[in-house]
Amino acid sequence: MIERFNTTTICSLGLVLVTSGFSPADAQELILYVDTVTKQVYTEAGKNRIKLGTFQQVPESFSSPSRSSPDTESAQLPASDEETDLAQGEAKSREHSGQHVAKPDMRKKQEEIVAYSNESSLPKPKEEKKWYERIGIKGYTQFRYGKSLWGDHDDVSYWQDKSAGPDKSSFLIKRARLALSGDITDHLYFYLQADLASSPHLKDAYGDISFDKDKEYRIRFGQSKVPFGFEGLQSSSERLALDRTDAMDCCDRDMGAFFLWTPTHVQKLFKAAKHLKGTGDYGMFAFGAYGGQGPNNVDLNNGVHFAGRFTYPFQFGNGQLIEAGIQAYHGRFVPKFDKTRITDVPERGIKDERIGLHAVLYPQPFGLQAEWNWGNGPSLSDNRKTITNASLNGGYVQAMYKYDGFRWGTLLPFVKWQRYNGALKFQDNAPQDRVRDWEFGVEWQISPAVELTTVYHMMNRTDIKHNGQYKADVLRFQVQWNYF
Repeated sequence: MIERFNTTTICSLGLVLVTSGFSPADAQELILYVDTVTKQVYTEAGKNRIKLGTFQQVPESFSSPSRSSPDTESAQLPASDEETDLAQGEAKSREHSGQHVAKPDMRKKQEEIVAYSNESSLPKPKEEKKWYERIGIKGYTQFRYGKSLWGDHDDVSYWQDKSAGPDKSSFLIKRARLALSGDITDHLYFYLQADLASSPHLKDAYGDISFDKDKEYRIRFGQSKVPFGFEGLQSSSERLALDRTDAMDCCDRDMGAFFLWTPTHVQKLFKAAKHLKGTGDYGMFAFGAYGGQGPNNVDLNNGVHFAGRFTYPFQFGNGQLIEAGIQAYHGRFVPKFDKTRITDVPERGIKDERIGLHAVLYPQPFGLQAEWNWGNGPSLSDNRKTITNASLNGGYVQAMYKYDGFRWGTLLPFVKWQRYNGALKFQDNAPQDRVRDWEFGVEWQISPAVELTTVYHMMNRTDIKHNGQYKADVLRFQVQWNYF
């Protein structure tokens, strides 16, 4: 298609051809082509050239002496209004003197070319997408296999992964996520995610209402991740370690409302970090209220939790990204407990509050990631008959390396150490938990669609069912496939 072809040039071309005044029998026919990029006219076909039509050649005796003769390959045609007027004057003069003019069909051809040029130069209106065309679908599935190697085989009780059981190997579909999302309007974004694994349930269902088109200021309503920490906001599909650290298992998802603020330049950094095991944009600053009882649960004590987070990503001159932040939450939590065994739990729940720090050096290629938090929360007593308020602290440090030079994809070897002294409030009876774990692993990104992770997990942790400590080494595998 010709784009913005010079209309005056077309007119001049046609007029020169039709006002030559010589006999058609003495003329030679020319097939002309126009280059859609340079807007030049050629006598031969070629790349980016489309046919204008067949014309009669003008003898040199009728050419203006001020014009240079066209090259045998191409010629730039005149485009000024003065030259067009001159050509029209010459045509009238020849007509009165009895000289021949071009056939009427040549004039018609010229008019068609000019009309086509004008039509092509007009900007086409951009069609606005329908709301259903704005919706995207994505997801992933994680398939696991675990094998206890040695240590206290019979006492292995890893609450986060049933494939790592006592002295046995097992297959497990850990996650099978499917998500719908999209910008319904310039000011409304929605996200809906379900997990279709062993016990299908709703993970996320929220809407972001933004006050500006750049989405710097948003309010998020519904069920979503609570803005606390770094690993908790990191997608399970992006995390290197197979499971989150025990010490950071305090918020997960919940129903509530949060105000999120992310300036435009910070949005770009979050987007760049997303491809380096980042979290995505959960607000440079976030603050809000939520139920506090976990996902898909209603509030049980007529009170809410409050959470706030501030994080900031930096980028140095060499492109290296680093992020650091602080977060906290406060509320009262009503634990799930066995009423036949637990005799004393306050109806209004137990004080539940924490403050934490995080820092991340994104793997470019070497990376470090660390989090730590302190606080108070529900904890099963030593005599295992009551649930009281107890202090807690813990976190992790993880080192990683991103190697893109591998022939068959990308390798990300990592080592992670975690420590925790506290309790697991979301587990029945809020059991005590003491963790001193090491993990040595590598993630192999075979392609954007397939990843393989292998982990040698040295466990030193509490059997939360029997309140005993065990040590065991477990070899764990995970295949993850992503669908977009």
